[in-house]
Amino acid sequence: MRAGHVGGAHHEQGGDTPAAAETADSARTTAPAHEEPSGTPAHSASPATPARRTAAGTPPTEPLTATAVTPVTYDRLRPPSPRVDVLALVQVRARHPEAIAEAAVRRVRRPLLDGSGRLMIVAADHPARGMLAVGDRKLAMAGRVDLLERLCLALSRPGVDGVLATADILDDLLLLGALDGKVVIGSMNRGGLAGSAFELDDRFTGYRPKDIERLGFDAGKLLLRIDYDDPGSLRTLESTARVIDEMAERQLPVFVEPFLCRRRDDGTLRNDLSAEAVTKSIAIAGGLGGSSAYTWLKVPVTENPDDMARVMETSTLPAVLLGGDVGEDQEGAYEKWRGALQLPTVQGLVVGRSLLYPADGDVAAAVDTAVGLL
Repeated sequence: MRAGHVGGAHHEQGGDTPAAAETADSARTTAPAHEEPSGTPAHSASPATPARRTAAGTPPTEPLTATAVTPVTYDRLRPPSPRVDVLALVQVRARHPEAIAEAAVRRVRRPLLDGSGRLMIVAADHPARGMLAVGDRKLAMAGRVDLLERLCLALSRPGVDGVLATADILDDLLLLGALDGKVVIGSMNRGGLAGSAFELDDRFTGYRPKDIERLGFDAGKLLLRIDYDDPGSLRTLESTARVIDEMAERQLPVFVEPFLCRRRDDGTLRNDLSAEAVTKSIAIAGGLGGSSAYTWLKVPVTENPDDMARVMETSTLPAVLLGGDVGEDQEGAYEKWRGALQLPTVQGLVVGRSLLYPADGDVAAAVDTAVGLL
């Protein structure tokens, strides 16, 4: 196993396991091979005690005490399911925050598109906008360790290319070693908190283009919701255009997720998924910025899936389909995606809650089914 990870998130065969008070030069023992994960795992009971490293990643000469927990010998047995050792993770964050930047430097990168030319991305940027509900479970995404374990499981499945999330989640996944060989997409504007009066003044409170470049991530994603009656939409449009320009200057792809929306009588926002509205949103998003060379679209399937062929003729920009909330009719969602994935501009899926929190609870099966659609 490569040094540099907290806890166990990879699903490699074999590995090493540390003693409870491991030092930088402690002896290693052989561990059994892992089993294939299935379903959502339980929490790990024993914390990691990784060896200390300097900011440059060089281990000190003196041994550590049993209470020292530091960023980087996370050479330990990866359990048969992706359990997250929350104690080790928190201790590394508290004592050695520089470990996150070091993990980003070490991360093994890959092209945005591999030989298949298709993308399967798992999305988990909802909590930063205060969106914690999944179906009728109002705080389903509030359990961070549970979410991380679901993400690690999803990322371990064959055919899953990467993840979309905010800094708090991606930093954890970096420390867990779950992002090697994966596409990493940083979520950029989370300022339009769900249910707020200022929801459509969606400011860029997440990753900046320079952050994505500095960390060696592969792309950014932004949300663009437009209500013709809300002045906040204009500010979001303008700031979106400038971010597209900054990403293009760095030759970094940016996924733009556009919606036309309107407020209901109770003040809540509703995305308009009619063919006309989705067509207009694509036309507006595609024209933003001084270059569209690095712009991708992240689009919903229309209310009537049969309209998608006509809607996607609006642009030649590459696009991915988004997933939406969890519903009882998971098979119906798969069928909607299946048809739209046949269209020439559609390159893949970016799906979050419906795969991470499927109605039947089987994360691995939900992810594998979605991968099969590609």
